[in-house]
Amino acid sequence: MIKKALVCGAGGFIGGHLARRLKAQGYWVRGVDITPHEFSDLALDDFALADLRDPGACQRAVTVDGGFDEVYQLAADMGGMGFIHSAVCEIMRNNVLINVNMVDAAANADVPRYFYSSSVCIYRDMVPGEPALFEDDAYPALPDNDYGWEKLYSERIVTAYGERTGMATRIARFQNTYGPEGTWTGGREKAPAAICRKVAEARDGDSIEIWGDGSAVRSYTYVDDLVDGILLLTRSDDPRPTNIGNPEYHSVLDLVDVVARAAGKTISTRSIDGPVGVQSRNFANDRIEALGWASTWPLTRGIALTYPWVAEQVEQASRTTT
Repeated sequence: MIKKALVCGAGGFIGGHLARRLKAQGYWVRGVDITPHEFSDLALDDFALADLRDPGACQRAVTVDGGFDEVYQLAADMGGMGFIHSAVCEIMRNNVLINVNMVDAAANADVPRYFYSSSVCIYRDMVPGEPALFEDDAYPALPDNDYGWEKLYSERIVTAYGERTGMATRIARFQNTYGPEGTWTGGREKAPAAICRKVAEARDGDSIEIWGDGSAVRSYTYVDDLVDGILLLTRSDDPRPTNIGNPEYHSVLDLVDVVARAAGKTISTRSIDGPVGVQSRNFANDRIEALGWASTWPLTRGIALTYPWVAEQVEQASRTTT
């Protein structure tokens, strides 16, 4: 019997990749989002345009003949650090509404398995060289920003519904994810896409602007690795929040160097004021690795595919405006 999956946020970057993977695995897949996918036709069985802040829209999304076997909740009002710091109230209101309504609709529809996408933004700030944080180190809670508080609260909502209804809930805490078909301009892009765009727009020998001095440390996870982890966790027996991220850690200056090498350019940086976020990240992946997951995409390999895609978008945009 063909399994059915609902992917909320399928019009977005990670959701689009996840929906295509499920379809390739033989699932009947419905995607739902407030907008269509920006870059490609996902070729799903069904795609519904819906505002999941509306409880009725969530109820309709989870309604299908025979019911859904799995629901993946990735829909969110979010973006890079600039957007997170400029749209605090919108993010908290919109995302809490989406998350409350979706898990309630799924539980009422007797969905057996429910995945929620959280974020490592639920953790506190760290200093470079600090020992890795495990999932339970999220408490006592001290997220660096309100986006992190919203994610942590939504984790509690999902967990409570699982415990109350018996629905198998799974929660993944994502690290900074990148790859082709991610937002690359407009203010919501993440750091890897933003750096790829700036390098693509620059000439050999130019300098590009970065927020802060470039010493902030992050893990950058290629989207294929993340989708592997999502599916493995969702189908596992572990209901606990679980980190999924590349164990490599790089400064922003390292990221610029990797992108510049992929572009075949010499690029320097100019520091400007901006929302840098936490100084460092370092998280243990023991829990997801115990399920059999391992990162297979080092940053250099992932950027080697991501940079050409972003550069092509920059070139297409340039031709359109000239």
